[in-house]
Amino acid sequence: MAYLNVFLLMNSFLLILSSMAIIEAATIFTDGISPPLNRSSFPDGFIFGTASSAYQYEGAANVGGRGPSIWDAYTHNYPEKILGRSNGDVANDEYHRYKEDVEIMKDMNMDAYRFSISWSRILPKGKASRGVNKEGINYYNNLINELLDKGLQPFVTLFHWDLPQTLDEEYGGFLSPNIVNDFRDYAELCYKEFGDRVKHWITLNEPWTLSKYGYADGRSAPGRCSSWHDHNCIGGDSATEPYIVAHNQLLAHATAVKVYKAKYQASQKGSIGITLSCDWMVPLHDTESDIRATERAVDFILGWFMEPLTTGDYPSSMQSLVGSRLPKFSKHEVKLVKGSFDFIGLNYYTSNYATDAPELSESRPSLLTDSQVITTSMYFIHHL
Repeated sequence: MAYLNVFLLMNSFLLILSSMAIIEAATIFTDGISPPLNRSSFPDGFIFGTASSAYQYEGAANVGGRGPSIWDAYTHNYPEKILGRSNGDVANDEYHRYKEDVEIMKDMNMDAYRFSISWSRILPKGKASRGVNKEGINYYNNLINELLDKGLQPFVTLFHWDLPQTLDEEYGGFLSPNIVNDFRDYAELCYKEFGDRVKHWITLNEPWTLSKYGYADGRSAPGRCSSWHDHNCIGGDSATEPYIVAHNQLLAHATAVKVYKAKYQASQKGSIGITLSCDWMVPLHDTESDIRATERAVDFILGWFMEPLTTGDYPSSMQSLVGSRLPKFSKHEVKLVKGSFDFIGLNYYTSNYATDAPELSESRPSLLTDSQVITTSMYFIHHL
């Protein structure tokens, strides 16, 4: 699927196209446009780049001391849940072919490469106190140095959903507040090892996606949801777990940002932020109820994270509809989370029609129905 990552970095913009969509995007940018778009069509400082995630690209799953992640467990234990029964054992094999990949980016006239670090490649047992894998550190050093040698800026994501499996088994991963300090320690290790060259850090990629697909409908790792929703889920509670996971992701993000700003930013002169996602919503009918429904739908995707980051609390619509199932921020946590970014990244995929669905209030409590909105994406998924 083609998608765009758009980042606001102080006074500059960064546009990252998924590498799968580069050729398609080139056509989109030129077909039917007179004159066609080119670099001179964009403002000074606009950065073009491409993006990847560690599990989808690196391969070498059992090479170089890497430990398993929840995606290794999910794809191997439940191959029927993956299209083509594929996994990331080899993937694009970037671990072995990174020089070729960087050369391709350079040939395409890219300015930047956004990649994620595999937490379990540098901390195979999940915790910094349990040992650092130097082979993993060397791999990322080599990749970063190769990018810089070719004139490409590294944009580094610390977490793109591939939680070390050992932390999931030990305490439930992002279901537990224990994750906050472990993520902080992992992030600080990355700042220490790579921060002299990495000037753009992204703590989390799409926390909404992990919360919804990992813990509400079980379509992604670790595959948790309520049994009434899908009896093939490995356990879970679609009414509470997505909100707990989102809350702990926000606290982990903010804690990692606090460490960077307190100990590294002044000397390393970098910036740090988070990447959120959102589909845009259009009222299905020109009615007040559908207009309000579109606002709620956006609240439950983008506002769920953006409002705590900017105001220190969840959207009022979520507080009203989710009630006591929605975690609360302490006064300390409000100060920690509010304003914990230098920039916000936005992954935009598509738009949907949305319509008010008050009848969903009679459904079993779940993130999937709490907004009391039906969108076209929900309709088509339900009818596949």
